[in-house]
Amino acid sequence: MINGAHVIIYSTDADADRAFFRDVLEYPSVDAGHGWLIFKLPPAEVALHPAETGSHEMLLMCDNLEQTMADLSALGVEFVRPVERQQWGVLTAFRLPGGGEVGLYEPLHERAHDL
Repeated sequence: MINGAHVIIYSTDADADRAFFRDVLEYPSVDAGHGWLIFKLPPAEVALHPAETGSHEMLLMCDNLEQTMADLSALGVEFVRPVERQQWGVLTAFRLPGGGEVGLYEPLHERAHDL
């Protein structure tokens, strides 16, 4: 059976984004060869939302959005969306060095990875 998931972020500067995940987020990694780092992610969940066309989005979760934003800002991370409170969580997004965005949110719902 399926025993994991592999997330791919396409980037215009993959080396810079890999350095960000390694040095700023401090995610452990393995080298898949030639410097292609594969990072261990924290526990994950997947949700399926209705839409007109198919697409994907990645959001990282935290326990305290305000504190996490302060910690990342101190490391030079640029937040690109204002904090928004939804019924299901409080969220924002930050910019990767390669120009992409990654969502960041504090869930207000029960976490599936605690099951």
